[in-house]
Amino acid sequence: MVLNQATEYAMRMLLYLTKQNNKSPIDAASISEEELIPKRFLFKIVRDLTREGIVKSTRGKDGGFMLARNPEEITLYEIIEAVEGPIAVSKCLIDTNKCNKEATAHCILYKELGELRNEINYKLQNTNLKTLLEGA
Repeated sequence: MVLNQATEYAMRMLLYLTKQNNKSPIDAASISEEELIPKRFLFKIVRDLTREGIVKSTRGKDGGFMLARNPEEITLYEIIEAVEGPIAVSKCLIDTNKCNKEATAHCILYKELGELRNEINYKLQNTNLKTLLEGA
Protein backbone atom coordinates (compact mmCIF):
# COMPACT_ATOMS: atom_id res chain seq x y z
CA MET A 1 0.00 0.00 0.00
CA VAL A 2 1.43 3.35 -1.05
CA LEU A 3 -0.25 6.54 0.07
CA ASN A 4 -0.67 9.13 -2.65
CA GLN A 5 0.93 12.58 -2.52
CA ALA A 6 -2.34 14.28 -1.59
CA THR A 7 -2.61 12.10 1.53
CA GLU A 8 0.92 12.94 2.59
CA TYR A 9 0.17 16.63 2.07
CA ALA A 10 -3.06 16.29 4.08
CA MET A 11 -1.20 14.72 6.99
CA ARG A 12 1.47 17.44 6.93
CA MET A 13 -1.16 20.17 6.76
CA LEU A 14 -3.12 18.70 9.67
CA LEU A 15 -0.01 18.29 11.80
CA TYR A 16 0.88 21.91 11.06
CA LEU A 17 -2.62 23.04 12.11
CA THR A 18 -2.30 20.91 15.26
CA LYS A 19 0.96 22.65 16.17
CA GLN A 20 -0.79 26.03 15.86
CA ASN A 21 -3.08 25.07 18.77
CA ASN A 22 -6.24 25.81 16.77
CA LYS A 23 -6.52 29.34 18.20
CA SER A 24 -7.34 31.06 14.92
CA PRO A 25 -7.61 30.14 11.23
CA ILE A 26 -4.32 29.75 9.34
CA ASP A 27 -4.25 31.16 5.82
CA ALA A 28 -3.49 28.97 2.81
CA ALA A 29 -0.33 30.89 1.92
CA SER A 30 1.22 30.19 5.33
CA ILE A 31 0.38 26.49 5.20
CA SER A 32 1.62 26.20 1.63
CA GLU A 33 4.89 27.96 2.43
CA GLU A 34 5.61 26.20 5.73
CA GLU A 35 4.73 22.68 4.58
CA LEU A 36 5.85 23.03 0.93
CA ILE A 37 2.42 22.10 -0.35
CA PRO A 38 1.40 23.55 -3.73
CA LYS A 39 -1.70 25.72 -3.28
CA ARG A 40 -3.63 23.81 -5.96
CA PHE A 41 -3.17 20.61 -3.94
CA LEU A 42 -3.92 22.40 -0.70
CA PHE A 43 -7.35 23.57 -1.85
CA LYS A 44 -8.26 20.11 -3.17
CA ILE A 45 -7.16 18.50 0.09
CA VAL A 46 -9.07 21.06 2.17
CA ARG A 47 -12.24 20.33 0.19
CA ASP A 48 -11.95 16.61 1.02
CA LEU A 49 -11.07 17.22 4.68
CA THR A 50 -13.87 19.77 5.12
CA ARG A 51 -16.42 17.41 3.60
CA GLU A 52 -15.41 14.77 6.16
CA GLY A 53 -15.57 17.17 9.13
CA ILE A 54 -11.82 17.20 9.78
CA VAL A 55 -11.10 20.83 8.82
CA LYS A 56 -13.12 24.05 9.10
CA SER A 57 -12.72 26.70 6.46
CA THR A 58 -13.51 30.38 6.99
CA ARG A 59 -13.54 33.11 4.39
CA GLY A 60 -12.60 36.74 4.56
CA LYS A 61 -9.70 38.88 5.67
CA ASP A 62 -8.96 36.76 8.73
CA GLY A 63 -10.07 33.53 7.10
CA GLY A 64 -8.21 30.30 6.69
CA PHE A 65 -8.27 26.77 7.98
CA MET A 66 -8.55 25.15 11.41
CA LEU A 67 -9.09 21.69 12.77
CA ALA A 68 -12.81 20.98 13.09
CA ARG A 69 -12.22 18.72 16.10
CA ASN A 70 -9.60 18.10 18.76
CA PRO A 71 -6.34 16.53 17.50
CA GLU A 72 -6.86 13.40 19.61
CA GLU A 73 -10.15 12.79 17.76
CA ILE A 74 -8.60 12.84 14.26
CA THR A 75 -6.99 9.55 13.27
CA LEU A 76 -4.69 8.62 10.42
CA TYR A 77 -7.37 6.18 9.32
CA GLU A 78 -9.97 8.88 8.72
CA ILE A 79 -7.44 11.20 7.06
CA ILE A 80 -6.44 8.50 4.57
CA GLU A 81 -10.06 7.55 3.87
CA ALA A 82 -11.04 11.23 3.44
CA VAL A 83 -8.42 11.72 0.73
CA GLU A 84 -8.08 8.27 -0.87
CA GLY A 85 -11.26 6.38 -0.05
CA PRO A 86 -11.46 2.90 1.51
CA ILE A 87 -8.22 1.37 2.74
CA ALA A 88 -7.48 -2.06 1.35
CA VAL A 89 -4.49 -4.14 0.43
CA SER A 90 -6.43 -5.83 -2.36
CA LYS A 91 -9.35 -4.89 -4.64
CA CYS A 92 -11.33 -7.92 -3.58
CA LEU A 93 -11.49 -6.66 0.00
CA ILE A 94 -13.43 -3.61 -1.18
CA ASP A 95 -15.60 -5.38 -3.74
CA THR A 96 -15.62 -9.16 -4.18
CA ASN A 97 -16.93 -8.66 -7.72
CA LYS A 98 -13.51 -7.27 -8.67
CA CYS A 99 -11.93 -10.67 -8.08
CA ASN A 100 -11.55 -12.94 -11.10
CA LYS A 101 -11.87 -15.82 -8.67
CA GLU A 102 -14.65 -16.04 -6.13
CA ALA A 103 -13.34 -14.03 -3.19
CA THR A 104 -14.93 -15.63 -0.19
CA ALA A 105 -14.02 -16.71 3.29
CA HIS A 106 -12.80 -19.93 1.65
CA CYS A 107 -10.11 -18.14 -0.40
CA ILE A 108 -6.76 -18.27 1.42
CA LEU A 109 -5.57 -14.93 -0.01
CA TYR A 110 -8.85 -13.21 0.81
CA LYS A 111 -8.62 -14.40 4.41
CA GLU A 112 -4.93 -13.48 4.90
CA LEU A 113 -5.19 -10.12 3.16
CA GLY A 114 -8.29 -9.37 5.20
CA GLU A 115 -6.41 -10.04 8.42
CA LEU A 116 -3.54 -7.82 7.24
CA ARG A 117 -6.01 -5.04 6.40
CA ASN A 118 -7.54 -5.37 9.86
CA GLU A 119 -4.12 -5.01 11.53
CA ILE A 120 -3.26 -1.97 9.43
CA ASN A 121 -6.66 -0.40 10.11
CA TYR A 122 -6.30 -1.02 13.86
CA LYS A 123 -2.96 0.81 13.91
CA LEU A 124 -4.28 3.70 11.80
CA GLN A 125 -7.46 4.01 13.89
CA ASN A 126 -5.40 4.19 17.07
CA THR A 127 -2.92 6.79 15.85
CA ASN A 128 -4.18 10.35 16.06
CA LEU A 129 -2.68 13.78 15.44
CA LYS A 130 -1.98 14.36 19.12
CA THR A 131 -0.10 11.06 19.60
CA LEU A 132 1.91 11.71 16.43
CA LEU A 133 3.15 15.05 17.77
CA GLU A 134 3.82 13.63 21.22
CA GLY A 135 6.01 10.95 19.64
CA ALA A 136 7.98 13.46 17.55
